[in-house]
Amino acid sequence: MIRSALNKDIYILAIESSCDDTSAAVLHNDRVLSNVVANQEIHRAYGGVVPELASRAHQQNIVPVVDQALQRANIDKNQLSAIAFTQGPGLMGSLLVGTSFAKSLSLGLDIPLIDVHHMHAHILAHFIRDSEQSIPEFPFIALTISGGHTQIVLVKGYFDMEILGETIDDAVGEAYDKSAKMLGLPYPGGPLVDRYAREGNPEAYSFPKPKVDPLNFSFSGLKTAILYFLEQQQAQDPDFLSHAMNDVCASIQKTIVDYLMEKLDNVVAQTGVNRIAIGGGVSANSGIRAALAQAQTDRGWKTYVPKFAYCTDNAAMIGIVGYLKFLEGKQASHAIAAKSRLSF
Repeated sequence: MIRSALNKDIYILAIESSCDDTSAAVLHNDRVLSNVVANQEIHRAYGGVVPELASRAHQQNIVPVVDQALQRANIDKNQLSAIAFTQGPGLMGSLLVGTSFAKSLSLGLDIPLIDVHHMHAHILAHFIRDSEQSIPEFPFIALTISGGHTQIVLVKGYFDMEILGETIDDAVGEAYDKSAKMLGLPYPGGPLVDRYAREGNPEAYSFPKPKVDPLNFSFSGLKTAILYFLEQQQAQDPDFLSHAMNDVCASIQKTIVDYLMEKLDNVVAQTGVNRIAIGGGVSANSGIRAALAQAQTDRGWKTYVPKFAYCTDNAAMIGIVGYLKFLEGKQASHAIAAKSRLSF
């Protein structure tokens, strides 16, 4: 019989293993006590995540990461109220490691098991009680931007969300990383494009913005335009990037940020909701953060930007969803399975 822990001291152990980061966190109600992330450096040599290597690394990392999360939180596993885990979407082999571990620990401790949608977690990370971030009021618009997703979501409640727009091909994070690869930068290249962009002239070069529906995105054409631009410039000057890297990165970044802001302008005009929250790994980008900060003055929006630790894949965001679902009595059967594709 699953024992109940319906009291004011709720402790959630959360596990995130959707891609190449193994993470475990402990939350006391809506506050984070620990948030441990083990990165997988092995993928740098291949210029991207290798699924089989990722799942093997998760198997090696998950026990020490969970143990460290409990130690940093200074609690015993027997104090836990529930186990939350990422069910999907993500890499199947990686998800299976986290799912299997969570199910086994839940059974062993005789406590509830709570399934979490990875993209819901990026959005609800804003509800972690932390002095470094403010909590949005409902309804608000969430822009989820990561290596695998780009979505505009109308958030009316913790579990009442509607996708209003999304990418029809590539995600914005992939556009950053592929652009970085064309520039000869190592993986993961997105943060490097951001770093070089800070020193460059964003008006130096012009790249086209794809024309699709007002709330949808497309990045495949932008990547092709960047490829042709680089081929042309390097044909004329083989050393072009040695002196133009900063300006090229700044111009790419400006194009992407302006494109995202145009879509947000469209959704605010359509819905009348001007509270904007971003989430996902690309929300750590300095250009996007600066544009949203400026939008508060120029457009009168109220914007919410997560703490850096809650931007990239991490278990704290899984834990806050687990806590909110626990309060509503929502728990999973131990027959639940990981899903690489999971409906929003």
